[in-house]
Amino acid sequence: MSRAEVAGLRAVVFDWAGTLFDFGSLAPTGAFVELFARHGVTISVAEARVPMGLPKREHIQAIGRLRRVSAAWRACHGRDLDDGDVDTLFAEYGPMNAAAVAAHATLVPGALDTVAALRAKGIRVGSTTGYDRHIMNVALPLIAEQGLHVDCLVCADDVATSRPSPLALYRCLLDLGVWPMHRVVKVDDTVPGLLEGRNAGCWTVAVAASGNEVGLSLDDWRSLDEADRQQRLASAHLRLSEAQPDYIVASVATLMPAVAEIETRLARGERPRPTP
Repeated sequence: MSRAEVAGLRAVVFDWAGTLFDFGSLAPTGAFVELFARHGVTISVAEARVPMGLPKREHIQAIGRLRRVSAAWRACHGRDLDDGDVDTLFAEYGPMNAAAVAAHATLVPGALDTVAALRAKGIRVGSTTGYDRHIMNVALPLIAEQGLHVDCLVCADDVATSRPSPLALYRCLLDLGVWPMHRVVKVDDTVPGLLEGRNAGCWTVAVAASGNEVGLSLDDWRSLDEADRQQRLASAHLRLSEAQPDYIVASVATLMPAVAEIETRLARGERPRPTP
């Protein structure tokens, strides 16, 4: 192994929805809106997006705890949302989410080129997700048809506690045989996903334009005028900054300059910012 390889990054671990595929992270939100509507409670897309990045059972629970949604559930059902309700909603959500993921499985532009560029540098490509395994089993064949393959995938239900805990990322790196943590980058479009990386001691890079915080389809994003685009990006940056990522980029298409800068910083002996 060369001196450069010893000094550099060993792995980049990606999120999936809003990061590698499903520009705008549209599949989960529509399913959440439909799910609550089936039970007599109207929620907005914005409310559905608030807990994005959490495992989906916890996401449902977090939506139900939003003050307005909690009051609406109580008005409809005469009681607060309880664990039994969350179990019922989660069981219904799985098939709905699988259908939505299948309809939004297109790769984010630049994903293939970026993964190829990482591999050309000898960097392993891992992934974690807030989706359960049965959802990713629907998505992966559709993604593979577009030419994207990763070296490791850890789903929310593969570990005892998922995001923002680092356990899924630990398992991914264990499977990859990669260490130490300061030679790993986590790339994500949500605060819980970025905190997964920070809690593991990795470098973290947030993606803004393609992800949950902007929340637009690729066509809608491209149709914005420049002023609107910059305003939405500024709002996304503000929200993602809550996780204190080391870098914020537009999408995976613009990841490689951040990777190059991280490798330069590693060569100088720098490390990711410590977990607060």
